[in-house]
Amino acid sequence: MSRETHTDARANDPDPCGRTYAIPFGSVWDAAVSLADGRLKGWKIVSADEHAGLIVARVDGRVLPFHSGVEVSIELDDNAQTRVDASARGRSGGVNRGVHGHRIRRLLRFLDRDLAAEPHQILQRTPVPGHTAAVK
Repeated sequence: MSRETHTDARANDPDPCGRTYAIPFGSVWDAAVSLADGRLKGWKIVSADEHAGLIVARVDGRVLPFHSGVEVSIELDDNAQTRVDASARGRSGGVNRGVHGHRIRRLLRFLDRDLAAEPHQILQRTPVPGHTAAVK
């Protein structure tokens, strides 16, 4: 199993997904920084560069001492819509066991909520490659 999980605009796996929002960059950036700077339990920002559109955070495990490095990329796409992608990589060794995908899904779920994103404002949900979701 891969030790890294990430969203990718070209993937076709249904879960977890990156986002393309019809919401201004500044609003998305501010909400993501707020979440990654401690509003999500165990998250702490290592660095944030608004001009590069990159947030780097450390996420500590809530139950087990597994730590992840998470990078959140926020940029404008070719249509001037706000694109959010994330990647998570283990820092404690061991196997992923789905922890990284869970952390990305949780961040994006809270981001949707904090932005009060209506379905028409989430233009594209783009999945994480290599992660297989249950078929319903």
